[in-house]
Amino acid sequence: MLQRARSVIFVTVAGIAAAVLTLLSAGPAFAHGFTSTVYVHITAGDEGRVRTAVELEYDLLVVSAADFENNDPLYRAGTAAFDDGDTERQAAALDTHAASVVQYVTGRLSVTADGRACAPAPVGGFTMGRQEGVPYAKLLLDWACPQGRAEHEVRSVLFPDTEGYVKGTKTIVTYEIDGRSGSAALDAARPSFSTGQSWYERFWEFFRLGAEHLLTGIDHVLFLLALIAGSRRLREIVLAATSFTLAHSVTFMLAALGLVDVPARVVEPVIALSIAVVAGWHLWRIWRRGGHATDLETAGHSHFSLDRAGWTRLGVVFCFGLVHGLGFAGALGINEAWSWTLLWSLLVFNVGIEVVQLAIVAVVFPLLIVLRHRVPKAGLWTTGTIAAGVSVMGLIWFVERVIWP
Repeated sequence: MLQRARSVIFVTVAGIAAAVLTLLSAGPAFAHGFTSTVYVHITAGDEGRVRTAVELEYDLLVVSAADFENNDPLYRAGTAAFDDGDTERQAAALDTHAASVVQYVTGRLSVTADGRACAPAPVGGFTMGRQEGVPYAKLLLDWACPQGRAEHEVRSVLFPDTEGYVKGTKTIVTYEIDGRSGSAALDAARPSFSTGQSWYERFWEFFRLGAEHLLTGIDHVLFLLALIAGSRRLREIVLAATSFTLAHSVTFMLAALGLVDVPARVVEPVIALSIAVVAGWHLWRIWRRGGHATDLETAGHSHFSLDRAGWTRLGVVFCFGLVHGLGFAGALGINEAWSWTLLWSLLVFNVGIEVVQLAIVAVVFPLLIVLRHRVPKAGLWTTGTIAAGVSVMGLIWFVERVIWP
C-alpha cells in the first residue's frame, strides 16, 4: 500500500507539472490579476457644492490619461517622474497637464442630483500619497448641483477593463454629506450608487464583494481545498477553518484600517508558499504512511482530542491565516486610518468570505468522507491528486511572485 501511495504521488505530480509548465513561459499569472482601487471621499464643498476627494494610482492615471502610443508630453513627463520616484515631480507633471488628466477623470466619474448632472471643477492642484506601497495622486473636485436635493448618485467607470491596463477596478466610496454617512464599493457590475441608499443595500454590496473575492481568488480556494484534503476528521476541518477564519479576520481588519502595512510583494509570495506547504503536508503523510495517512496517532486528552500532528497543523494554518488576511485586505484595496464609516462594511465583506468558505467545506468534505469510508483507495487517489495539484500550483505562483513582484 505504501509503494502504491508513492506511485500515486509521483504520477500525479508529474502529470500536473507537465500540464502547467507553459504557465511559466507565458509571463506572470497572478491569482488576483492586475487590479487597481480608486478611493473617493464625498463631503460638502464650498457654496453648497459637493466635494469629492479622488485618489488614483499614479502610473495608471498617467498611461490612461496620456496618449502614450504617440509619446505625448504627459506620458513623457509622468513616466520620468515615476521612474525617479520624486513625488514633487509627479505632482508637477499632473499639474502641468491638468486639463488632460481632469478630463479623463471627470469623463469616467460623475455626480448627479435628481437625474441632472452636476458640473465639476478642480480645487487646487494635485497632491501625492501612497496606497499599498505605490504612489497615488489625489484630486479635489467641487460639483455644482441643482439645489434642494439631499440625495446624490455617484457613478465611477474609472480604469475599465476595456483600456487593457488592469482588470476588475474597484472604487471605494465613503461619504459624509447632508446628514448622511456611509460607504459603497463600485465595480463594473455595479458602477453607481445613491447616498440615499439603505443600510442593507450598502452592506449587500460588501457582502457580495467578499463572496466574489473568495470564489474568484483561486489561490484562497486552493488553500481551502488543501485544508479539506488533509483533514482526517470533521473536528479537524472545523478547527482548521475556525483557526484560519480567526487569524485572517484579525489581520484583515488591522490592515484594512491602516494599522498594519505589509507590502504586497511580501504577502503574495507567502500566500502562494502557504498553499504549497499545506498541500505538501498531506502528500508527506501519504508518502510516509500510505493508506494509513488519515489514521489518528495517539490523541491528546484536551477537549479537542487532537494528536500532535493535528495541533501542529492547526498552528501552521493559523500562522498562514494571518498572512491571508493581509491578502484579503489588499484585494479590497482599503488602507485608511480608523474609520467607523467603513468598519461595518469591512465586517460584512469578511462575512461574505466566511459564508462562501463554509459552503465549500459543507459540500466538499462530506463527499470526501463518504469516499474514504466506502472506497479507501479512491479516497487516497482523490486526496493525493488534489494535494499534488494544489502544491504544484502553489510553488509555481511562489516562483512567479518572487520573480515578478
